[in-house]
Amino acid sequence: MNALDTAIIAGYFVFILGFGGMFAKYATTTRDFFFAGRRFSWWLIALSCVSMVVGSYSFVKYSAVAYEYGFSSTQTYLNDWMLLPLWLFGWFPIVYYSRIQSIPEYMALRFGPRTRAVMTGLLLLYMVGYIGINFFTMGIAIHALIPWSVFGWAAVTALVTALYVSFGGQPSVIMTDLAQGILLIFAGFVLFFLGLDAVGGFAPFWDALPADHRAAFSPLTHPPDFAAAGIFWQDGIANTAAFYFLNQGFIMRFLSVRSEGDGRRAVFAVALVLMPLVAFSVSSAGWLAAGLERAGLLDHPDPRDVFIRVTEVLCRPGVFGFVIAALIAALMSSVDALINAVSAIFVNDVWRPYVRPDAPDRHHLIVARWASLAASGLGLALVPVYSGFRSIYTAHATFTAAITPPLVSVILLGFLWRRFTARAAVCTMIGGSLAIVLSFFVPEVIAPFAHGIAPGGTYGHAYMFMRALYGLVASTGIGVVAALLDRSSPALDLRGLVVADRLALLRRFKGSEPDLRPGRPVTVAAVPVDRPGWVALSPADAERLAARPGDHLYLSDTRWWLGGLRSAHAVLGDVTARPAHVEVGRDLLAQAGLDPRRPVRVTKVL
Repeated sequence: MNALDTAIIAGYFVFILGFGGMFAKYATTTRDFFFAGRRFSWWLIALSCVSMVVGSYSFVKYSAVAYEYGFSSTQTYLNDWMLLPLWLFGWFPIVYYSRIQSIPEYMALRFGPRTRAVMTGLLLLYMVGYIGINFFTMGIAIHALIPWSVFGWAAVTALVTALYVSFGGQPSVIMTDLAQGILLIFAGFVLFFLGLDAVGGFAPFWDALPADHRAAFSPLTHPPDFAAAGIFWQDGIANTAAFYFLNQGFIMRFLSVRSEGDGRRAVFAVALVLMPLVAFSVSSAGWLAAGLERAGLLDHPDPRDVFIRVTEVLCRPGVFGFVIAALIAALMSSVDALINAVSAIFVNDVWRPYVRPDAPDRHHLIVARWASLAASGLGLALVPVYSGFRSIYTAHATFTAAITPPLVSVILLGFLWRRFTARAAVCTMIGGSLAIVLSFFVPEVIAPFAHGIAPGGTYGHAYMFMRALYGLVASTGIGVVAALLDRSSPALDLRGLVVADRLALLRRFKGSEPDLRPGRPVTVAAVPVDRPGWVALSPADAERLAARPGDHLYLSDTRWWLGGLRSAHAVLGDVTARPAHVEVGRDLLAQAGLDPRRPVRVTKVL
């Protein structure tokens, strides 16, 4: 790097700190700190989710895989659609309308406090481990540019990320992730087109690819560390299910949307539109390496360094700094959501229920900020552990295949099967975890599930992908047997906590019978009144909205490009306002950041 590149990267750190800090004013309560007031539009959530699915490990990891195996590197990103219907119509409505603040809280409602405690411990382990992988990757990436300590660079990025998350919470996370998501996709495409120009166009690039690198999928059972069967079970099933159903950061992002409909639109955009763009962006450097080698522009690189080496060859001063800033964006935008998620679980499932249940919300907000800093520190402490793996890809695959199967099994059985009991849930998590631990010491237990794939290593690295299938079968089998043997009847009210209970969900959310009549939004003039929480519409506007007193409304600024940043939810109090006017309590206007001199858009939610 030269001085210009260094200045761009340093400027990026300063920018992202300042930009994230701008939205700290929207995090004055724990509800805002964790869920941003449930105010955002689908497109903003979808774009901000891009940076959640692209970690710093993504550019480095998938460039290495793309260099070694070609276009099959996209397998991981293009298989999320398989579980999409189950998430859209099963899991998401439950977590959205139950008003839960964490996955363990759902376990408490569904099974009771003991199951909640076990889930809390395992989920914190999963997310702190993910934070550590991101810090480890960032340390390696920057170390390749400036040969200082890997741990030292990881510590610098951990500090910067922890600062803006600790002060701004979910509003800062969403808005910084929006900017960083756009940046990292753009950087990947810039790199690809620079590469095509360097090798002389698409035809030389395509000719330089080995024949087996042009396939969309790797061979079914080999090589052991990248077989299609292993990728399917570890990434397509276990890891995808963990991301959509267990990842507290992802769940919190979708609990920040203004309505269930916006959540559905957002996840469609993520899985079917943005994921293919992401797959292209993070793999392009690896694909280009072969063409650059044939053109004599690149010596045979170490796969772990191929992203950095290709970027060095293709980018002039300034552009190189921009691409590396995108790499840093990928780290910070994935890890900030995880830090915020760890803080949410600690506050809502450890501190609030067991330590200070009667403390005011302001106290819990302070604890949430300190918990964010602690989560960064714990993740940083894991960096030396991941250094023992052959590559980032193997570290990531081994970790996710080892920790996620019991958690995935208990969630899916919990919301799909009424007969699944609290005892069975605990058996699934503990028994499944012990079965996976056993597989590290006796890898032969995985062989019956390996589809003929060779172990590909010894001790903990053996069957690193196929451990996911073994873990899913073992955990689910333990859970089903335990549930069938448990003759106790559920002591908890399960209405709205399992699939096919949509009406019960809506009643739980609203507190009364839901009004499902379709209506049309209205744009009206705001009239401030000195009545806390008050909203009143004219009879004509209420009729157009198909709203009655007691229905839930969403009040927002009419400028769509704000994405819901200036908005709030409210309950219709009466229909006594003047035509084309809405009476709004001054507290609601302040909470939403709405200017009474501008028109307000009112939408019925439920």
